[in-house]
Amino acid sequence: MTRQLPLALAPRAGSHEREDLAVGPPNREALVWIDAWPDWPGSGLVVHGPEGSGKSHLASIWARRAGGGRIALDAPLDRLAGLSRPALLLEDADRALAAGAAAEAALFHAYNLVVQAGGTLLLTAREPASRWGVALADLRSRVQALPAAELKPPDDEMLAAVLAKLFADRQIPPDREIVHFIAARVERRLSTLGAVVEALDRAALAAGRGVTLPFVRQVLREKGLFD
Repeated sequence: MTRQLPLALAPRAGSHEREDLAVGPPNREALVWIDAWPDWPGSGLVVHGPEGSGKSHLASIWARRAGGGRIALDAPLDRLAGLSRPALLLEDADRALAAGAAAEAALFHAYNLVVQAGGTLLLTAREPASRWGVALADLRSRVQALPAAELKPPDDEMLAAVLAKLFADRQIPPDREIVHFIAARVERRLSTLGAVVEALDRAALAAGRGVTLPFVRQVLREKGLFD
């Protein structure tokens, strides 16, 4: 019998809710920090880790919890003045600061506004602040003094848990053999897992067949999704 996916039950693509977060050794320390807000020992936090380690998911959890607003260093920051205890989020801070002196000045301005208002700043990045290459000395000393939480690449247990959740969201029984087959072969990034499950789901619906291990092998090979 062909499986059908009712539109009303479509999965939440890329959901960043707290309950959708797989927790394990690679991200537990960072999550403890996020859950500890607003009781941070300072004006901010740096969460750093490689691509696909879950930085955006944690940042979204914090932004909802703190009522935080995302900022961009190439946009006017005047609207931040006068905010009562602002909670500000800058994702990919190391990339944003690579734009040069203007970006550094903008972050320094945002940092000062947050401190003056008794607010909080969350920065995410691929590298720790000591490796951002910040030229502005005052900014460099401030971001390097912030507490930091490191995200590790997802381990096998976390990859399997995320895959099982993604399959379940799409009403595909999360077969253990299939989950471990995929986890052992695809790129070890959480964002990649969503693309893999979506590709399998679409292919299965188009072919009118179930997601079996031979089918998984075929689809992943055809779409070049093996690592």
